[in-house]
Amino acid sequence: MPTAGPARAEPFDAAVTGIGMVTAGGVGTPATWERVREAAGTAAREVPELAGVPVGFGCVVPGFDAAALIGRRKAWRLDRSNQFAVAAALEAVADAGLDPSGWDGARVGVVLGCGLGGAGSWEKQYDVLRETGPQKVSPMLIPMLVPNMSAGYVAMEVGARGPNLVTATACASGTTAVGTARELLRSGACDVVITGGTESCVVPSISTGFSQMGALSERHDDPAGASRPFDSGRDGFVLAEGAAVLVLERSGDAAARGARVRARVSGYGASGDAHNATAPDPEGAGAELAVRAALADAGLEPGDIDHVNAHGTSTPLNDMMECRLIRRVLGDRPSVTSVKGVLGHALGAAGAIEAAVTALTLEHALVPPTANLDSQDPEIDLDVVAKAPREGEVRAAVSNSFGFGGQNAVLLLTRA
Repeated sequence: MPTAGPARAEPFDAAVTGIGMVTAGGVGTPATWERVREAAGTAAREVPELAGVPVGFGCVVPGFDAAALIGRRKAWRLDRSNQFAVAAALEAVADAGLDPSGWDGARVGVVLGCGLGGAGSWEKQYDVLRETGPQKVSPMLIPMLVPNMSAGYVAMEVGARGPNLVTATACASGTTAVGTARELLRSGACDVVITGGTESCVVPSISTGFSQMGALSERHDDPAGASRPFDSGRDGFVLAEGAAVLVLERSGDAAARGARVRARVSGYGASGDAHNATAPDPEGAGAELAVRAALADAGLEPGDIDHVNAHGTSTPLNDMMECRLIRRVLGDRPSVTSVKGVLGHALGAAGAIEAAVTALTLEHALVPPTANLDSQDPEIDLDVVAKAPREGEVRAAVSNSFGFGGQNAVLLLTRA
């Protein structure tokens, strides 16, 4: 057996020069950031499409007009998850001040995360097949269904001809994508990478599947209070949809063109629990490997971390595991928040949404509160921000993501 690990790579910062978001908090980064800062309960409501299934509420994107945002002719061919990805990517590229008509597309990559792909389209077209026969099934079913098309459609929209892929690590997919994108910059394979995650699975089959597992909150009489990470009364997560896209560049390239840098992705770590298909390792041993790898990658120590954007699903097992992990590795100094209290759990997009919020936290020196944290679980002895945003300098932050199959992915972001 080897006695030493591989040599540590030189620290590498990827500049976040653009952010685009489509979430249950609203369409566009300003709308989502404002909703997360307010933390006025969960952005959940009864969803007509979920009528008749055990849990009929979820966090859906309000007022999303795909035709207006990406064009009617494009919109009808795309699954809703792909529509989200394209809309968020267009916002992010514009926010970065980049003009796709003038870049070398061969040097621009796209890496997005997606856990389930076009579940809504699959479900709808299966109903068509069952009720009216195969002749009525859309010829666009497969392009709407397969997860890789989110990256494919984004590339088509902006002329990105570099590496193009989708990561699927369950609820860690968006975080895995951002970490992978950073490696493409570090290796020299790309000069710009459009990265993040997308998901739209607030549909009967997916909601029922999670409900049958006992994973969803059953606060039918209070959807706005249903997602409550770290609270004594938490009883499961709230299913959500959305997307977030970040534009990453090498720091030197961003500086050379005078770009605004919102934050930097300075470290990334990934690991597996090798424990259980759906339950996390109770002590977070696998997740700890990912956190420590992100710290080592950034060349930072645990005491350097000021803030943790937690996975914080509002499930009894995950929140307790994450508490033990944070206490053991980072201590009790960092402030902690979970935006799932507001936005719900967007599965494969969650890590990307949380990476974007972490970047905004660093940029604005403001930690958004955890919604619905009325009575913090006494066993969760962390400094969880609640009730109101907390102002103050945040120099380095960790964003955690964990998924089924024991997938763990952690980003370390630093202030620009």
